[in-house]
Amino acid sequence: MSDTPYTPPKVWKWEQANGGEFAAINRPIAGATHDKELPAGKHPFQLYSLATPNGVKVTVMFEELLAAGHAGAEYDAWLIRIGDGDQFGSGFVGVNPNSKIPALLDNSGAEPVRVFESGSILLHLAEKFGAFLPKAGADRTETLNWLFWQMGSAPYLGGGFGHFYAYAPEKFQYPIDRFTMETKRQLDVLDRQLAEHEFAAGSEYTIADIAIWPWYGQLVLGRTYGDAAEFLDAGSYKNVVRWAKAIDARPAVQRGRMVNRTSGDPSTQLHERHDASDFETRTQDKLEAAE
Repeated sequence: MSDTPYTPPKVWKWEQANGGEFAAINRPIAGATHDKELPAGKHPFQLYSLATPNGVKVTVMFEELLAAGHAGAEYDAWLIRIGDGDQFGSGFVGVNPNSKIPALLDNSGAEPVRVFESGSILLHLAEKFGAFLPKAGADRTETLNWLFWQMGSAPYLGGGFGHFYAYAPEKFQYPIDRFTMETKRQLDVLDRQLAEHEFAAGSEYTIADIAIWPWYGQLVLGRTYGDAAEFLDAGSYKNVVRWAKAIDARPAVQRGRMVNRTSGDPSTQLHERHDASDFETRTQDKLEAAE
């Protein structure tokens, strides 16, 4: 670890040698780096994603919609390997100019509609199918409160705590302490809410839970950032743990976690999803066994 204090220059310049796990794909400019068309399948919805927490939100939403009987929510899920820079292909940038997963093309209407930002995708699908979002009044507003709480809070968990604790090329106490404090504060906010309510926005399972769980639920279940759950004393947030386990047990959530997943047990990885039967026939362990 360097002991040399950092003095910022008068004008910052991009140094590609800054290092870190994501150095090869981080850059200070937008736009495509290469021409590449996106694949397209037969279903009304074309999802381009990866099973990061933001990606899991959307695949869980689709699987929950299908489990609830919304047959029109059938979707194709295409794998975007962000480590390889797939998000900078011209086709992907056309769907999401911000070059972040997930990105969705909704072909269910007269004209294709692009939808980007995971919260926007959840809201779009909830309104289209009239599901997992109260239709009006205080309950709807409370659901949106917690949806946008997640969207505003999680960057401090992921890009802040997760980056400096698990991914940064060097460990520095100041940023780790800073973002640990904020992450624990957020967990306390959620824990206090769940002490009085079964789900994030009240008594019903909504898009607020679908948005929050991949970040905070998986964190307290010990699935993200190495040993971060122990470091954060995640078990002390008993209401969050109770809620996280309850959602983790939902079959649609278990399926949604598998889609576009490329790490862990091969039997839990479904790199692409084009049919409900893929969960039984096209997980990575079965594909590898057939080679």
